[in-house]
Amino acid sequence: MNYIDYYKVLGVSKNASQDEIKKAYRKLARKYHPDVNKNNKSAEKKFKEINEANEVLSNTDNRKKYDKYGKDWQHAEEFEKAKAQRGYTRAGTSNFGGFDTEDFNATGFSDFFESMFGNSSKSRNAGGSVKFKGQDYNAELNLKLSDVYETHKQTITVNGKNIRFTIPAGIENGQVIKIKGHGGKGINGGDNGNLYIRFEIINNTKFKRKDNNLYLTIDLDLYKAILGGEIIVDVFKGKVKLKVKPETQNGTKVKLKGKGFPVYKKEGVFGNLYVTYKIKVPTNLTSKEKELFRQLEKIRKNG
Repeated sequence: MNYIDYYKVLGVSKNASQDEIKKAYRKLARKYHPDVNKNNKSAEKKFKEINEANEVLSNTDNRKKYDKYGKDWQHAEEFEKAKAQRGYTRAGTSNFGGFDTEDFNATGFSDFFESMFGNSSKSRNAGGSVKFKGQDYNAELNLKLSDVYETHKQTITVNGKNIRFTIPAGIENGQVIKIKGHGGKGINGGDNGNLYIRFEIINNTKFKRKDNNLYLTIDLDLYKAILGGEIIVDVFKGKVKLKVKPETQNGTKVKLKGKGFPVYKKEGVFGNLYVTYKIKVPTNLTSKEKELFRQLEKIRKNG
């Protein structure tokens, strides 16, 4: 694996704060996202580098390891363990010839790891070569709210390989799913890393979503509110007929059971839809209409 300067990829300094890293990542991710760079291999490669850099630098523990070990940051714990087991010391009295962490820059650790844990008979220790799990990959997938109302399959490309997977209905904004074994290749026969996909759900509907429930505010004309009757209401998929009680007040909320959003990984189970009435007062009244309202006012006052 060639060394990639993650700070340079995101265009931030090594002293950048976590907020600065987050802002830089979001800005670049929008710029190079595949949806706005159709069939652009260069942008696709850049997008992968941006996600890889963010995976490391947005995690404070990973960032510390990266600052110390460069591209071999994922093997930091094994390296430290090996140092302790083999007498590798800061004072330079070990059987490795007195090298210390500072003797290796970000591009030099891989050769050292190979000499410690490689597959050749020369570098094998008594217990055989050490296996390392491959690097985990992180990706972000933007979907519309209408896309995740039903379970469907999606294909993404990682390192030139198409990966087809199922997105269950009801997935949440910000939710992360794991696809096992689709990360970086393991070292010395170790397991492959995993692919973690974070979902950004964009609401392209008039409904407001909270967990598995949906919320909708609709206009209700004054006459229907006073006299009652029936109205047709949009639900997420289709329409339903709803009875309005006489003398319905502004802000009245009605629950439509089971007309909300699908519950994640629970086939056929849905949340509720809550409809709030916003009573619409008529405008541009004629003189006759105004007179009728005055008469109604007198009747109410005189009881």
